[in-house]
Amino acid sequence: MSAPRRTAEPFLWLLFSGGGMAAALVLPILMLLFGVAFPLGWLDADFAHLEAVLLHPLTKLVLFGVFALALFHWAHRFRFTVEHGLQVGRFDRVIAPLCYGAALAGSVVLAVVLVAA
Repeated sequence: MSAPRRTAEPFLWLLFSGGGMAAALVLPILMLLFGVAFPLGWLDADFAHLEAVLLHPLTKLVLFGVFALALFHWAHRFRFTVEHGLQVGRFDRVIAPLCYGAALAGSVVLAVVLVAA
């Protein structure tokens, strides 16, 4: 009896679920704070302190984790939406690398932006 073929599918599902959780828990708070509360003056913003917090390496690492996981969540969801919604599952060998490659490229661009900031 031959050994079962190993795939990366469990790891990709892990990235999908981690990205969904991170996006669901962190992004709404960030959007509320930086998109509504600070611009409308609901919260008093000391911009020197906010800048110091955003430039801290630990903050950059957390932001990278949240957004990179969100990109992989998107890639997984988009892959299966395209394959099942458009009934083109037979092209999985092309669709999967494109989706996850785009998420990886976005993560690299994100890392470059965060390091340069």
